[in-house]
Amino acid sequence: MRMLSNTAEYALRAMSWLALTPDELVSAGNLAKATRVPADYLAKILQQLSQAGLIAGRRGVGGGYKLSKPSDSVYLLDVLQVVDPMERIFECPVGIQSHGNHLCPLHKKIDEAIEAVHNVLGKVTLADLIDQPGDTKPLCETPSAEESPIQPTIGQVDIRSDPTGI
Repeated sequence: MRMLSNTAEYALRAMSWLALTPDELVSAGNLAKATRVPADYLAKILQQLSQAGLIAGRRGVGGGYKLSKPSDSVYLLDVLQVVDPMERIFECPVGIQSHGNHLCPLHKKIDEAIEAVHNVLGKVTLADLIDQPGDTKPLCETPSAEESPIQPTIGQVDIRSDPTGI
């Protein structure tokens, strides 16, 4: 069972990578390769994140995306609420009139779980993810140079592989 949708997972991966490369514009193609997210799917997610002001994009050769705020001011919950909001339950979602705002035990427990997720992810920033000691970063292993034009060293992104820049 998955707690987060693919969209939420992909958005968190993309934002984590951008936090790892704060001074670089990363093309959508390179970002898709680095995060192992389908490029077409990622393009839609990047558009949502850009419209919400979490990332900034520049078109053309040498263009790409980067965080629009410092990584220590972007909370994981901020990202999730843009791409796949987890809404609290304040009244019966089935519409049973007698329940009103008194949730049945099932919906009360679901709401408590959503509240717990909000509480945890609302306290964790992108900086918290990337500032962990050790070599493990918030993504799966970085593709090798043979697999991708993205260099294994954080911050070195070859934008030449995507001539559109985005």
